Amino acid sequence: MSISTKTGDKGETSLWSGERVSKDDIRVEAYGTIDELNSFLSEANYYLKSHEVKKIINEVQNNLFKVAGELASKSKTYKYPIQEEDVLKITNYVHVFENRLNLNSFVIPGRTVQSAKLDICRTIARRAERRIISLDKKEQLSEPLKKYVNRLSDLLFVLARFEEYIEDKIEFKKW
Repeated sequence: MSISTKTGDKGETSLWSGERVSKDDIRVEAYGTIDELNSFLSEANYYLKSHEVKKIINEVQNNLFKVAGELASKSKTYKYPIQEEDVLKITNYVHVFENRLNLNSFVIPGRTVQSAKLDICRTIARRAERRIISLDKKEQLSEPLKKYVNRLSDLLFVLARFEEYIEDKIEFKKW
């Protein structure tokens, strides 16, 4: 079976749950932005110095398949949705890294290649969240999914700062 089905030639695509929707539907925009984030995380992962951060990014990438699958499901319940435990896990990561970093001011982003890549991922995560919130206004989405994507940008921020920290390159904004 080819990945080129030609069924989208007229501007529609199929959701995981079977419905056909316009390719510019907010639902497609939401899961497409999650797909974009996952691809940029792959690039960031290539540059990461910390094996601990690499492991966390791998977990996040696996969870983004759950997020995208849930977003691509309209009439059927997705079999592997984001759970509250997933939210708790990344929230705990945020707290662990915050305690290690002692951030006390605004930070100039991207002081290393790897932190710059993670900062780009952070901004894509925020855009994905905006698309998800727009979709949620039309069709109610799960609370764990919305929480997960909200926490994700926080996680990517602290992981970027940790990558700078291990090279002594965090730069605080001087007023």
